Amino acid sequence: MNNIVIGLLAIIGTLIVYLFMWKLHRRILLPVTLPIFLGSIVIVLVLLIFHIDYDTYMIGGEWINQLLGPAVVALAYPLYQQRDLLKRLFFPILMGTFVGAVVGIMSGVLLAKWLGVEEFIIYSLVSKSVTTPVSIVIADSLGGAMPLAAVFVMLAGMGGVLIAPFIFKAFKIDHVIGRGVGIGSASHAIGTARAMEDGPLGGSASTVAMVLSAIIVSIIAPILVVWMV
Repeated sequence: MNNIVIGLLAIIGTLIVYLFMWKLHRRILLPVTLPIFLGSIVIVLVLLIFHIDYDTYMIGGEWINQLLGPAVVALAYPLYQQRDLLKRLFFPILMGTFVGAVVGIMSGVLLAKWLGVEEFIIYSLVSKSVTTPVSIVIADSLGGAMPLAAVFVMLAGMGGVLIAPFIFKAFKIDHVIGRGVGIGSASHAIGTARAMEDGPLGGSASTVAMVLSAIIVSIIAPILVVWMV
């Protein structure tokens, strides 16, 4: 079987799994039924059951991966639609994102130190709350492992989306912009995709928080790491 056929099968299979999980999530609106979470589990199980290695799956998966760039750029559209409101609320959003970035770094480092993990693992998880391209560069500059950093980014994204509803309820965070800033600064693009489900305003706030968080974390992470590790 040549690579084109393998790639097409991987893409079609991934789309079928995603569409099925999307319909399931529409019927059962729970954090654990999010397509990116449940779909990832299903795909991993399929690969394990049929003894398909990761490299073979990524022949098609890489094509999907190339679409992430345009998908992120597409987030600019709701951002443009809400530009006037976001301009007026820029300072509160900036402060909320800054606090989120600091808490994200410090909580990860303190938890890792409490568990007694090695320093290179701590350096790899410091930037878990920002998008993968930014996170792996930060981790590499600090002495962490880039593949490990990518794993922590995925865990932070899915973990944040799963527990966000409980956090919002516990702290009575009802405003759509507050929710968007919180999930965007903690769970980057995965959280932003979830925030889009609450409407374009929440998604736009999450997009702004995601971008600002990448800048803030890249500046303060080296400072906080030197101080804390």
